Amino acid sequence: MSLMRTQEAQSFTPEPGMTRQVLAHSEELMLVRHYFEQGWAGARHSHPHHQLVYVVRGALRVDVGGEVFDAFAGDSFVVDGGVEHQASALEASEVLDIFTPVREDYRELVK
Repeated sequence: MSLMRTQEAQSFTPEPGMTRQVLAHSEELMLVRHYFEQGWAGARHSHPHHQLVYVVRGALRVDVGGEVFDAFAGDSFVVDGGVEHQASALEASEVLDIFTPVREDYRELVK
């Protein structure tokens, strides 16, 4: 068991308008918190990890494999590994992402 206290989690700014915190993780799962400033637009990308997304607050416009939708506080959705996706913040937002398998590229940030 590993307890991750929010106040101990490092914050990273991998691109303008986004802040990332790598929270609890194991060999197979990873919990990540993202904060997005209103107007932030992420690059279209894909990765082999399955991603479960929960919008804590705010609103996003999301394109997953060509299906575009708006996600609001309380909404959740899945992005399967290998599927191209992109998101933008319609307003200041907080999002929790769960990845499986663990994102080694993110884990490297907290070692």
